[in-house]
Amino acid sequence: MTAADAVLAAVYAQLKQLARARLRRGHRQAFQTTELVHDAWLKLAGNQALSPKDRQHLMALAAQAMRQILVDHVRQRQTEKHGGQWQQLTLTERVPSGDAAQIEVVRLDELLQSLQRFDPRAARMVELRYFGGYDENEIAGLLEVSVRTVRRDWRRTRAWLKTELES
Repeated sequence: MTAADAVLAAVYAQLKQLARARLRRGHRQAFQTTELVHDAWLKLAGNQALSPKDRQHLMALAAQAMRQILVDHVRQRQTEKHGGQWQQLTLTERVPSGDAAQIEVVRLDELLQSLQRFDPRAARMVELRYFGGYDENEIAGLLEVSVRTVRRDWRRTRAWLKTELES
């Protein structure tokens, strides 16, 4: 058994839980849980530049890989060749307060890329919270900041996302 096989065996159940949570928010028709886990693992294992510090860091990288896989899938479906339509997902209470926001997966990805340019920590927080399903305490640990900072940043970031989504 290689080191990568040992790591996969150790975190496989958590990866499946992460994928299940992500697929509950959309993409059920496109992916099975196991398929998303395996695709994400292949993406991570094939990248020699990645060196996770610990299990939580590995799970954060897996959440990012799952996001990239799902966004790529939506982009592929939207090409004229495939005749796809914009696929929408509901962020419910995760972005704006009040009514659920219907947004396009690709639009969210574009917003996160934009946010990454001027506030990388906020972009990472959105990714961990929405795509990774992490709570405030876990995010604080991963980002090495206080829970209070996470809450403050989340309020500011959520307001920015709401403004951008409504424009």
